[in-house]
Amino acid sequence: MSDLIVLPGEGRKLVTKAQEVTFKATGAQGSSVSIFEVVVPPGFDTGAHFHENSQEFFFILEGELELLAFEPTERTEDDWLGWESADGDRVIRAGEGSSMFVPPNTPHAFRNATDKPVRMLFQCFPSPEHEHYFEEIAELWSTGRPVDADAVERMRSRYDVKQITPMRFEPSAVADAAPATDS
Repeated sequence: MSDLIVLPGEGRKLVTKAQEVTFKATGAQGSSVSIFEVVVPPGFDTGAHFHENSQEFFFILEGELELLAFEPTERTEDDWLGWESADGDRVIRAGEGSSMFVPPNTPHAFRNATDKPVRMLFQCFPSPEHEHYFEEIAELWSTGRPVDADAVERMRSRYDVKQITPMRFEPSAVADAAPATDS
């Protein structure tokens, strides 16, 4: 079968304790957009960040995530959950069928504050930058040793990821106070 048709459960898969990423469309297939199915475990937080050249699209297939996609009035370096925009935008809890589009230079983040994995479709333009990013971060997470935060920061900067707040993975973390649900 052609690699242009990818059935459920198929595709190149990178599995770590912090994420499961299945490649669905890649630069090697001729796609200008990288498309992935991502399983986000409980307690995973990307940390607020932005990309100067990339644009991204997230679509929640199962579960719910806390989402941020705006420039806050004040960027704090430790946590993004309390950020607010000049227009009053705040972090929202979004469920199945929700999407988030992220233009270049837009701070954004997501966090799974539930006790269940979340499944989402993730698209990134241009291809294949995020494909290489996922490959390299999977290597860092799969060593079995504690992940070196400085190594992650250096790696992320090579792939147009400008980190604002730390990426975190706290599997036992559940939201203390959840942001309002957006329907």
